[in-house]
Amino acid sequence: MTNAEWRNQTTIIEFILLGFGDLPALQILLFQLLLVIYIVTLAGNILIIVLVVVDQHLHTPMYFFLGNLSCLETCYTSTILPRMLASLLTGDRTISVSGCLVQLYFFGSLVGTECYLLAAMSYDRYLAICKPLHYSTHMNDRFCLHLAAGSWLSAFLVVTIIIFLMSQLTFCGPKEMDHFFCDLTPVIKLSCSVTHQMELVTFLGSFLFTLPPFLLTLTSYVCIITAILRISSSTGRQKAFSTCSSHLIVVTTFYGTLIIVYILPKTKMLRELNKVFSVFYTILTPLANPLIYSLRNKEVMEALRKAVRNSVAFVSSFIEGDIKCSV
Repeated sequence: MTNAEWRNQTTIIEFILLGFGDLPALQILLFQLLLVIYIVTLAGNILIIVLVVVDQHLHTPMYFFLGNLSCLETCYTSTILPRMLASLLTGDRTISVSGCLVQLYFFGSLVGTECYLLAAMSYDRYLAICKPLHYSTHMNDRFCLHLAAGSWLSAFLVVTIIIFLMSQLTFCGPKEMDHFFCDLTPVIKLSCSVTHQMELVTFLGSFLFTLPPFLLTLTSYVCIITAILRISSSTGRQKAFSTCSSHLIVVTTFYGTLIIVYILPKTKMLRELNKVFSVFYTILTPLANPLIYSLRNKEVMEALRKAVRNSVAFVSSFIEGDIKCSV
């Protein structure tokens, strides 16, 4: 379409997120389910952040990255679920073009950050299991800070460039988006501009933040599993594997769905299942992370029990002091 034809088009100022509108009988049930998921996700991730900050025994590289991941998941789920809940409650599925780009900016930045944070966590487990004598020297506080900061800054910088390029696109209809949030491919498809370059930039960005950290994670776990199998005692193998099994579950689910949605060719079946796969890494993964890392981690559970005992003791002493003052 030429520039003259663009000017003759009516530029739209909002999109309609169709979401799960094809299930009208389930709107109330979906609202209740997503509200519970959002509350549990926030509570679980914030609890892990508090435990990592407060408990001295959790001041290690592994839990430093876990605290970063929980902080990220708290922000990540808050970019999508509140908007979905409001839409299900009010029936208003519209979102402004600028609001859509803002949601896409934070969503894309946080997804990219999580990809590299998970890779950093897998490298931490690799050093702890395969290079235990060099662990404390390699994985020092400064290096951990550089890994975490690099994950956050690189993702936000790259996505800033992508969103800037997307803001130059023209949207003149249709405005219905068959998704429950503003994602890269659905937004680009709604543009009436020439999008070949934008699609290439988007693919390169998705490739950069998916495959390299995935390959690093895969390589780390191949080395970890090889090292574990070399341990002679079954108790030693079980103990070593228990330190990384939780992380392995998370990365398998997260990277698997991301590669299906963003990297694999868009066949008809994958296009139809796109929303289903998106639910896994946008809603279920942030919910599962605190449950997996806490229920399968003895140190986190011990820190939680300690925090509960301290809270109960504080409340009890406060009540006793209040009673004495009243007497």
